[in-house]
Amino acid sequence: MLRRIGLIVLGMLLVALFVAWWLHTYERVEREVDLPPRGEAGYNPLYALKLALRADGIDAVSRQRLRLGDGDGVPADGRPGAGALGDRDTVLLLGDPRTLPAAEVAPLLAWVGRGGHLVVRTPPPRARATTLRDWELLPQLGIEVEPGSARCEGMQVEDQPPHVEFCHGQRFFADDPQLIWGDYDAGLVFARLARGAGSVDVLADLDFLENAQLREPAHATLARQVLAPNYGAGRVHLIYAASVPPLWQLLLTRGWMAWGPLLLALLAWLWMRTRRFGPLLPTPQPARRALLEHVQAAGEHLLRYGRGAQLHAAVRDAFLARLRRRDPFAAALEGDARAEAIAVRLGMSPADVRQALQSPASDDAGGLRQRIARLIQMRNNL
Repeated sequence: MLRRIGLIVLGMLLVALFVAWWLHTYERVEREVDLPPRGEAGYNPLYALKLALRADGIDAVSRQRLRLGDGDGVPADGRPGAGALGDRDTVLLLGDPRTLPAAEVAPLLAWVGRGGHLVVRTPPPRARATTLRDWELLPQLGIEVEPGSARCEGMQVEDQPPHVEFCHGQRFFADDPQLIWGDYDAGLVFARLARGAGSVDVLADLDFLENAQLREPAHATLARQVLAPNYGAGRVHLIYAASVPPLWQLLLTRGWMAWGPLLLALLAWLWMRTRRFGPLLPTPQPARRALLEHVQAAGEHLLRYGRGAQLHAAVRDAFLARLRRRDPFAAALEGDARAEAIAVRLGMSPADVRQALQSPASDDAGGLRQRIARLIQMRNNL
């Protein structure tokens, strides 16, 4: 009893010591963890730019598609609103300009001629390499893209360390630009083109305008200079996807993680269901038609399950059937008289005949074989 009490006191003392050590060494600290973006910030790469423009008093809207209608800048649904383009507005196309629908190229350029400001980029190097078609936006502006020309361009901002830009954008050549960045021999990374009363800015890349990049002072300064022509004069339309690619292209490029395993499962199922070339199992033995083997197998089966009396009865019936054909008088007799008549005809003792005609016991395998052999002998001697 005292030992148990001592163990309890010792356990309580250890717990008290642990609590005291924990309270003495524990220190509460605060740590900030950046959560992943949610809501519009999760899918709109120009969300930070939109908020920055609104904080500066600029009317800025963002959407996935340009949704132009006729030359007056009315949306396709006919209702004025966020999609309507004013003569002093700015349109920034973040995506590949080749995805802009053909029906929107001419109205967009007509709007630029009335005083609008358009900002576009060259196709990204990772995009599928295709020749620019004449009706697309860049050829209409006289832009010739130099494939595989992604090189960094130095940039210096006051009170900021040296910086480089456009490391992942394709350079280009332009006809009669107002402002350029780069050189004509190696290709340009920026060009401002005059078109009617408006202007078009073509850049090798626009990644410095995205959410994670805009926090750098050099990128914010560059963004302010790019939006300078109509800054404060009209609404800024931020288009972060010029046009949605076809469904088959999205499934092919982004849905392979879903349809790839399903395709493999389908191929495996088809492989399991197709005709195989060569047997997987040994060739079965050909069927045998030997009557004696079937009779022997049937007899062994009946004998194994205690049906010996049926075997004896079958042999006895065969003997009696021949006896009725060969000696009807002996077959018509019964009991000992029939046994004596058969014995006289076959030259056997009546006891042996009587024993052969009687069914043996179910467990007397030797007697069964002896009686069946004698009946067969008697049948053959008739």
